[in-house]
Amino acid sequence: MIPIKDRILINDAEFGHPMKSYENAEFLNGKDGRTLRILSEYLFPDQYLKKNHIYNTIVVFGSARSLSTVDYKIKMTDLTDKLQRGIDVEKINNEIEKHKRLEFTSKYYDETVRLVEMLTSWVKKLPTQKKFYICTGGGPGMMEAANRGAHNTDSPNIGYNIQLPFEQHPNKYITPELNFEFHYFFMRKFWFMYHAKAMIAMPGGFGTLDELFEMLTLQQTKVISKRIPIILYGEKFWKSLINLEYLAEIGMINHEDLDLFQYCDSPEEAFDFIKKELSTYLNIDTEIND
Repeated sequence: MIPIKDRILINDAEFGHPMKSYENAEFLNGKDGRTLRILSEYLFPDQYLKKNHIYNTIVVFGSARSLSTVDYKIKMTDLTDKLQRGIDVEKINNEIEKHKRLEFTSKYYDETVRLVEMLTSWVKKLPTQKKFYICTGGGPGMMEAANRGAHNTDSPNIGYNIQLPFEQHPNKYITPELNFEFHYFFMRKFWFMYHAKAMIAMPGGFGTLDELFEMLTLQQTKVISKRIPIILYGEKFWKSLINLEYLAEIGMINHEDLDLFQYCDSPEEAFDFIKKELSTYLNIDTEIND
């Protein structure tokens, strides 16, 4: 007799028909259904993006731990109040110190919102086939700021969220029908890169560095033929974090590889750079640009 755990599941008590494979949750969620799950994370977003005529994106990465200036002050006030009331003093002191270290990122949050507002306002003037859509990892922090900027101008925007044990949850500014949830990092990465026509890297941690260096490597090795303008926003932050010029000096990258990215320090500077690059790429008329 076949062991119970290996029997085909039955979904029709009267006639005893075996369950259809695509209705079998145990199979679909098991090891043998992995290929189908991977394909689903390709086909499901694809249909929605095509349905909404989305073929060009501006990808924004950055720290999930950043807060707007307003929210930073609210949280600091709340923590200070708890400290004064003697609530879990040691823990609150540690939280305050951690919070203070990230204060500088609030400026970048606010500027991300402003930059995306400028970009999406400009994009509205472009013909449908040449429009760009803001795309983020869907979470809080700088991702939220980018989706928020697009939301402020009533512009459709994309969130490629992923299940993580902490920090990651979809922000409320993503266009609902363009809010995707991924399980596989590499499928999420595929969608980041596939439609990308520009990339903005705000100050961030491991996740930001991961996506940035993947994009730089793809361009350096010419795995992707299109030129994708890359902005490292916040020159002081990026030069303090990593000395890319040193890699060129010692010959680990070519000096021309430094042209793969551009430092920017204001929304206006970043907007002008992206606008110029994308206008050239799409051969957009000057009268539409202005």
